Amino acid sequence: MPNPIIKPAAKRRFWLAALAAGLFAGHAGPALADAAEDAVDYFRAVQIDNVGVVRRVLAKGLDPNIREPERGETGLIVAMRYEAKDTLKVLLAQPGIDLDAKAPNGNTALMMAAFRQNKPAVLTLLGAGASINQTGWTALHYAAAAGSIEISNLLLDRKAQIDAESPSGMTPLMLAAREGQEEIVKLLLARGADATLKDGGFHLTAAEFATKADKPWIAKAIQAHLAAQPKR
Repeated sequence: MPNPIIKPAAKRRFWLAALAAGLFAGHAGPALADAAEDAVDYFRAVQIDNVGVVRRVLAKGLDPNIREPERGETGLIVAMRYEAKDTLKVLLAQPGIDLDAKAPNGNTALMMAAFRQNKPAVLTLLGAGASINQTGWTALHYAAAAGSIEISNLLLDRKAQIDAESPSGMTPLMLAAREGQEEIVKLLLARGADATLKDGGFHLTAAEFATKADKPWIAKAIQAHLAAQPKR
């Protein structure tokens, strides 16, 4: 779930720290203060889908790809976290908007939209050219974790890599098994996910992840699927 909206005073304290780190290099004096105020206003407006304020600060020259200090997310990612559909349209119209910008934890706008099970936003981002496949976490991982059959199918239909590996080697199937998303597990197996793979950290298969997470019925379903496969 998204965190509560942070009050403007707290936001300003975050931005002062960011300014000290040189986020607004090239600004000085009043210009620096104005840039900080615009950034505070921008991210607060994105959270509440206030497109009037978003347009105002962008028209003043604020970089639409600027990152907020709490998570290092761009406005586009924040918009998807808070399901700000009107802000999404405004940001996608900005020259130079980075559709595939990653937060430090690997989040992208498409991944966040998939996790929020926001199909219209997923379709809009894909239509604008957002990448389905990338190194590390992917939108399919996030759709699988959220238990979204519809978005998982949509991504797979558009050539999402079904056995994509997270930084630790987890596939969407492993993640779905660990999170107890039984219908997603069935979907991924039906569409060809490899249940014999092991991750790079714990060296567990999807069935073993399910067992470790105290979801034996999912482990049993995966084992039954493997047992039904033709012998090679």
